[in-house]
Amino acid sequence: MENPTRTPPETPAAGWERTPSWLLTQTAHHAHRLVADGFSSVHARGYHFRLLATLEESGPASQAELGRRSGIHVSDMVATINELADDALVERTPDPTDRRRNIISLTAQGRRRLRELEERLAASQDALLAPLTPEERAHLTDLLTTLLEHHEQRTRPSP
Repeated sequence: MENPTRTPPETPAAGWERTPSWLLTQTAHHAHRLVADGFSSVHARGYHFRLLATLEESGPASQAELGRRSGIHVSDMVATINELADDALVERTPDPTDRRRNIISLTAQGRRRLRELEERLAASQDALLAPLTPEERAHLTDLLTTLLEHHEQRTRPSP
């Protein structure tokens, strides 16, 4: 279904500018900027959102486990936890089974902050997808999910 609000470009795009890989890459740059700007407007980063959301979805965990669950590299995890702990958004407690390890959990203040960041993320998604109808947005999300799942499955090590 064609969106009547779209206007054709003044000059046709070069062939390479119509390739899916180019379009995905350019759109990803805009998506990253919009999300980063949305989070930075409330003095947050994407890692803050990912860590808070992971804690809410999966519950308390060690730093290593949080890294696996959230996809945040271990080298970035400590700094992210420190930043969130300094603002009382997460809490560190010694692991009762291994006192050398900390368990990170979400605080009530962290849940409130997560709601704020979710609102910023939703606004960023709306800005990114502004020219699309709700049906087109859902269809695009389904297609991107299919692509990502396919390529992640292909790159997973065999058992």
